[in-house]
Amino acid sequence: MPSKTATKVSTGASRARATMSREARAAYSEVQAGVKSLEKAIADIRRGVAKAEKQIEADARQRVRELRKEAHTQLGALQAKQKDAARTLKSLSAAAGESWQDIKTSADSILADARTTAASIVERFRGVIGR
Repeated sequence: MPSKTATKVSTGASRARATMSREARAAYSEVQAGVKSLEKAIADIRRGVAKAEKQIEADARQRVRELRKEAHTQLGALQAKQKDAARTLKSLSAAAGESWQDIKTSADSILADARTTAASIVERFRGVIGR
């Protein structure tokens, strides 16, 4: 059973609408329709935002997978250069006479290339993560 206050309020609202002019009732209905329209728009926006967030998260997960794969590939290339430099160093320690200078030059070239590659990888990943 509704309370007396609720009955008075609803009766008061009904009475207020009943005493409104036709133009006021029409304006009231238009405003009420506008409010309902805004409620629907807000609900649509919330659904759109939720959908966009899910898409952004999915895209981010995909990008992370791609970056991990790329990092793995780049690290493999750097490890190969490291092994090559280690082999060259081993050859250098076993070399006799003038040939050690050729081996050292080769090793220096390999190390410089590896440093450049490592620096570019670091810069690229820093750029991706915004640091």
